[in-house]
Amino acid sequence: MKKSCIAFALWLAWTCANAQSLAPQEFYFDEDASTTRPIAVVTGLEGDALVNQLAATVQRRPEDIESRAQLAHVAMQNQRIELGNELYAAALRNARSNKRLSRTVAWNYGWDLYRAGQPQQALEQWQPLLGGWPSAPSWQPPTLALVLWKLGRRADAVAWYAAAARTEPARWGDPANFPALLPDWREDERATLAEVFAAWQAAPPSWP
Repeated sequence: MKKSCIAFALWLAWTCANAQSLAPQEFYFDEDASTTRPIAVVTGLEGDALVNQLAATVQRRPEDIESRAQLAHVAMQNQRIELGNELYAAALRNARSNKRLSRTVAWNYGWDLYRAGQPQQALEQWQPLLGGWPSAPSWQPPTLALVLWKLGRRADAVAWYAAAARTEPARWGDPANFPALLPDWREDERATLAEVFAAWQAAPPSWP
């Protein structure tokens, strides 16, 4: 019984820490281009030709993290989710000693999970990127607002959107700016963020 209580206390502490780590900062001005880049080692090919070249590279050079991550992306785009998860997991393991590259892989993996209808798993990839370096990247408020809204965590989503609006009110004060601000997002993703915007506009949270 005592062990169960200790285990529960540890779980509760972890849960609270996890929730606290999702609280946004006041401003998010940092650039983070090294994280938010699509991984595309092979360009100019599509379909089987792309898959065959990436697979051959991974087989020949198992340590090639980016080729494996790109192959994972292709797999998930083609609804081969289990294979994509396996490839991304291997890429993340191989990238453990390279913090910058591991952030890039996790960011890409998060988007593939989100677009595969797995927002909770996407959040699990993005959450460890919070509070790293740079400490306040501009991509985080809209991305966290999107995934938290999708998860039904609406107050948290609005809090993250508010961080974007505090940082650059002229930009984030109008959803008409979303295509220019978020050119790589899909239309349905921008539409979801517009719902967050409407909730923020109706009741903007105070800071802090």
